[in-house]
Amino acid sequence: MIDRLVLASNNRGKLAELQAMFAPLGIALVPQGELGVPEAEEPYRTFVENALAKARNAAQHSGLPAIADDAGLCVDAFGGLPGVDTAFYAMQYGYPKGDDHNVTALLEQMRNVANRRAALVSTLVALRAPEDPEPLIAVGRVAGEITREPVGNNGFGFDPVMFLPAFGQTFAQLPPEVKNANSHRGQAARQMLELIRERW
Repeated sequence: MIDRLVLASNNRGKLAELQAMFAPLGIALVPQGELGVPEAEEPYRTFVENALAKARNAAQHSGLPAIADDAGLCVDAFGGLPGVDTAFYAMQYGYPKGDDHNVTALLEQMRNVANRRAALVSTLVALRAPEDPEPLIAVGRVAGEITREPVGNNGFGFDPVMFLPAFGQTFAQLPPEVKNANSHRGQAARQMLELIRERW
């Protein structure tokens, strides 16, 4: 069983969530920046292809098994966009890159949109080596509705505007342990842990 995985991300929020989720397996997640791994190109239009590219890049540069997460917001009224472009969403509307700007831009674009349905999607890909012919792939998806304004102080990304009817709250209002148990990334991480146990 492996004891270290390089995480193909330098996003502190992602790292903290995934480290908490992988702790039960005794697997340490090392952010790629600590190992001098450069950011990967993400030219693809699907989460799974981008996650695979990031994982391959991290495994190649580090010599360790790697895991990558590609996640985003898929808004029904926008035909599933911003999707893979979620991290850069605000920049399309003249704002600097960043979570708060993404939220501002989204709320502006949805000001007169009645259909508020959206899903947060997380695709995790893990590889034993860059040429691994059998990447492990896990997908988590949480559907909800985009609020009219941000609510709550926990989490990151679109958490303050992602309202979950099952909880009657946004992700940003939920305690971290509840969010992690029910989030798109939480779902994908649980599937991935099972796959790692079973296959590796």
